[in-house]
Amino acid sequence: MIAYDVLILGSGLAGQSLALRLADKLKVALVTKRSLEDSASAWAQGGIASVLDPSDSAEAHIADAHTAGAGLCSDKTTRFVVENGPRAIRWLIDHGVPFTPDASSPVGYHLTREGGHSARRIIHAADATGAAVQATLTEQVRAHPNIAVYEQHIAVDLIIGRKIGHADEGCLGAYILDIASDEVRTFSARHTVLATGGAGKVYLYTTNPDTATGDGVAMA
Repeated sequence: MIAYDVLILGSGLAGQSLALRLADKLKVALVTKRSLEDSASAWAQGGIASVLDPSDSAEAHIADAHTAGAGLCSDKTTRFVVENGPRAIRWLIDHGVPFTPDASSPVGYHLTREGGHSARRIIHAADATGAAVQATLTEQVRAHPNIAVYEQHIAVDLIIGRKIGHADEGCLGAYILDIASDEVRTFSARHTVLATGGAGKVYLYTTNPDTATGDGVAMA
């Protein structure tokens, strides 16, 4: 059995950014079915929408989201994402993500306007934003002494206490297949995080990478 404070399944930007946020104080395992670089995150091109310009507002961004979502958006989720967006962007900037600069912009970075937005609020790194963010964070994840990276490992199932008669009935970790050795290993963790992305590959035609197979959704 391999024990960690936190077990993160998935190596996209969600998994990597969480690992970096926690690793200064906790022992973290980051598990990915291929390599750290193989995720849908690196395929994202346009940029990240966030209220950065002083002339823009969170309320305007939320209104735009509800309009574009045809009334189907969760207001609570939309508001949380919009209001926390600027803080997340600042964290990425502090970690060295090379967003495209613009000396004439009040925020120092070039902001574009995309469909559904009433203001310029798309911060980007040329036209390969996801790849730039992923490359920046991947380098730091690999270098962090408290992050153990398990590439070519596939999560098989979560270990649920109530299913194995454990006193703690919650999630205790996961069973992980080591592809190289064809051996299922037991990872225990106080906290297990599903950052496995979506299930785009269930469709015959998709721009999603081959790794988007919905593993985390199935386990949950």
